[in-house]
Amino acid sequence: MKVSVVSRSGREVVKGGIELKDSAKVADLQEAIHAKTKKYYPARQRLTLPAQPGKSGKPVVLNQKASLSEYCEKGSGSLTVVFKDLGPQVYYSTLFFWEYVGPLIIYPIFYYLPVYKYFGYEGERVIHPVQTYAMYYFCFHYFKRIMETFFVHRFSHATSPVSNVFRNCAYYWTFGAYIAYYCNHPLYTPVSDLQMKIGFGIGVVCQIANFYCHILLRNLRSPTGSGGYQIPRGFLFNIVTCANYTTEIYQWLGFNIATQTVAGYVFLAVAAAIMTNWALGKHSRLRKLFDGKDGRPKYPRRWVILPPFL
Repeated sequence: MKVSVVSRSGREVVKGGIELKDSAKVADLQEAIHAKTKKYYPARQRLTLPAQPGKSGKPVVLNQKASLSEYCEKGSGSLTVVFKDLGPQVYYSTLFFWEYVGPLIIYPIFYYLPVYKYFGYEGERVIHPVQTYAMYYFCFHYFKRIMETFFVHRFSHATSPVSNVFRNCAYYWTFGAYIAYYCNHPLYTPVSDLQMKIGFGIGVVCQIANFYCHILLRNLRSPTGSGGYQIPRGFLFNIVTCANYTTEIYQWLGFNIATQTVAGYVFLAVAAAIMTNWALGKHSRLRKLFDGKDGRPKYPRRWVILPPFL
């Protein structure tokens, strides 16, 4: 089988095309492209079928595990694919590690070190119990995130663009410093003991629930990350499509009830907005995929992310 590899402008990416066995898979083609170009390793490649004249819509993306013959016209011994360079990639585990390790390091700096003297506060700093509990809670959250990254999560895509490392780190590290600055500030006024206990109680319960949600999601995928879209079931997923986001949002709500800073609530609002957008997209996809037609199961009626509001 001869495969022609062209760019979206029609320029040949591999001069003269590539000869492969008829039984070759898309992954074999990607390896062959890498061998010919050196620069474009498989994770950088996005291969699609050429757009059909007069037809609109997204191009068909070639499945890495599929056979190339599935994309050939009957009786044809050749195939043309459109190549797109996705740019330098990084493993998702690496991406998540760096975005989470920042807050884990930054927050204790504000708690333990005399950083506030550089902001003009020379007096002795009194550390309230809620500030100590907040530091442990905050650090445990990101430690949990890192452990889940390496030992729980299974990713449908192995890599992400390197640019996402800088974007995500800027988000997490900046908010980590923002929250730490105000929660550990010498002029910080603690809430009542009752409010602190209620807040951290809600937060701890939601952290545990969040971990269990991640275990349930892990079980939907094979160890290789494959499995496609499935209807998540069990525990909070029986009533909420994105229970993992629900527990994530409510655990930060608990933290903010206990600490009560503007910085914390700003982070909560931004994070909730981002996760709500993701949840609406996932809920919509699941409803379209599982429409109850042609033998497909029908997606059950559920909240999207924030019961009892959405």
